Amino acid sequence: MSEFKTHTCNEISLEDVGKKVRIAGFVETIRDLGGLVFLDIRDMYGITQVVTSMESQDVDIVSHIPIESSVTVYGTVRKRSEETRNPKLKTGEVEIYIEEIKVLGKRTANLPFEVNSNQEVREDVRLKYRYLDLRSQKLQNNLKLRAEVLQFLRAQMVEQGFLEVQTPILTSSSPEGARDYLVPSRLHPGKFYALPQAPQQFKQLLMVSGIDKYFQIAPCFRDEDARADRAPGEFYQLDMEMSFATQEDVFKVMEPVMYNTFKQFSNKKIAEYPFPRITYKEAMLKYGSDKPDLRNPLYIIDLSDFFKKCTFKPFIDRTVRAIKVKGHLSKGFHEKMLAYAMSIGMGGLGYLEVQEDLSFKGPIDKFIPEDLKKTLLEIADLEKEDTIFFIADNEARATELAGQIRTELGKRLNLIDEDVFKFCWIIDFPMFELDEHDKLAFSHNPFSMPQGGLKALEEQNPLEILAYQYDIVCNGIELSSGAVRNHDIQIMLKAFSMAGYTEEEVKTKFGALYTAFQFGAPPHAGIAPGIDRMLMLLSNSETIREVIAFPLNSKAQDLMMGAPGVVRRDQLRDVHIMIDKKEN
Repeated sequence: MSEFKTHTCNEISLEDVGKKVRIAGFVETIRDLGGLVFLDIRDMYGITQVVTSMESQDVDIVSHIPIESSVTVYGTVRKRSEETRNPKLKTGEVEIYIEEIKVLGKRTANLPFEVNSNQEVREDVRLKYRYLDLRSQKLQNNLKLRAEVLQFLRAQMVEQGFLEVQTPILTSSSPEGARDYLVPSRLHPGKFYALPQAPQQFKQLLMVSGIDKYFQIAPCFRDEDARADRAPGEFYQLDMEMSFATQEDVFKVMEPVMYNTFKQFSNKKIAEYPFPRITYKEAMLKYGSDKPDLRNPLYIIDLSDFFKKCTFKPFIDRTVRAIKVKGHLSKGFHEKMLAYAMSIGMGGLGYLEVQEDLSFKGPIDKFIPEDLKKTLLEIADLEKEDTIFFIADNEARATELAGQIRTELGKRLNLIDEDVFKFCWIIDFPMFELDEHDKLAFSHNPFSMPQGGLKALEEQNPLEILAYQYDIVCNGIELSSGAVRNHDIQIMLKAFSMAGYTEEEVKTKFGALYTAFQFGAPPHAGIAPGIDRMLMLLSNSETIREVIAFPLNSKAQDLMMGAPGVVRRDQLRDVHIMIDKKEN
């Protein structure tokens, strides 16, 4: 017999009645019913009820054990009476009559919150006492899910012939879209390592080295702001790369991995693959987002040309987008949608209702010429009892606002099926965009191959060049970006020069790739789905922090360990750093 336990707290059943057993765990509840004292003992597997009577010498000890203390209990398994059975527990038909109980770790401090309580607890308190938070069944289930998903993902990649390779954590700084976390060097004064934002360059170098199919469960570090689906500091992704591969080859690998994983670990319906392919241009027009939630059946249409023929001043010389919904809506609904529109910066929210005779009713009806009303019915595919909403602004803003209105309408009208996962690919992203200074910059990954190769870079309008860049999206959440990589040194130099980099700067910032691509680099492509985001969807968690054991808070702080923190002066001296504390 083990010193602490012979069974876990979910293993004891009617088959064990009459047997001597020992369990160990935390005291979840104590119920003193006068003649009897009941305790619920909890471990990460389940809960078992134990009991002692007033005649027992342990009764005084039992009734005064602080909850959440760790204990070991030895005793005899007996069947519960019919009225005390608990069908909610796997062990609900039995209990252990205590013959010996030992307190292994007594709780001596007040609990900052109740474990496994439905009571709302501030996130900063939960994160400060994360070890207590992790005692909850919900978070332990999330950690179990995480472990099982990781194992499943590994098995799927190995089955498809991928080799797991670990790439360095200490590397050089490179411009990959976010701020680096820097690590000072002791042996090289004034120089710094950077924690990898992604293993991007290393996995491409593995392709040059002859590794055909690579993957790893890769830690990534980015100094960026938090949001519900993004954790500051570190996160994990299923990083993969393939040699002699096209965009379609990546899709053929990744679609069954995503489908099988979500099917294995969720009871929701999963749309079959191949997943829909939607161009970036179509996504922005039809859904107002490059991360469309396809569970929402509403879509956006462009009515800019139509309203050039009308006299409604707010729509003149504007991009006009519209969203059609079925049915007339109440005055209260329109008021709530107007309030929402104002809250996101719109000046108003125009709408029209289609009557039984196909006439219009609404605030902007009088601004539409009679001879154009039939045209509006046709181009917007309107039928009687339909309502159509209008959004007008400059093109970029109208696109964004229409996407937000579409999402809000879907939520308020209960159009979103919460019991399904719908994946899609967003493809044909623009290679370049204009930054805030109207200078040409990479719109996504700078290592993406332009469609049309060198000829496109030399002859096309840069803002019209498309890249072999793709995102995989599920239920409105971007799970990953990927790309066919730019493996040709001449194409690479030309693309970077258009984004303002000299050849010398490319050599400095991407020296390994610059050199390696001169030694017969194969065409290659890859992707890296975010594991934390996948888990957030699979566990129905509201934030990504619910699926990470020890996450940073929204301000990138570890409230439990006190990071980032002050270090000693001698530690700074060792890495040749001096803090300049100037008073304001």
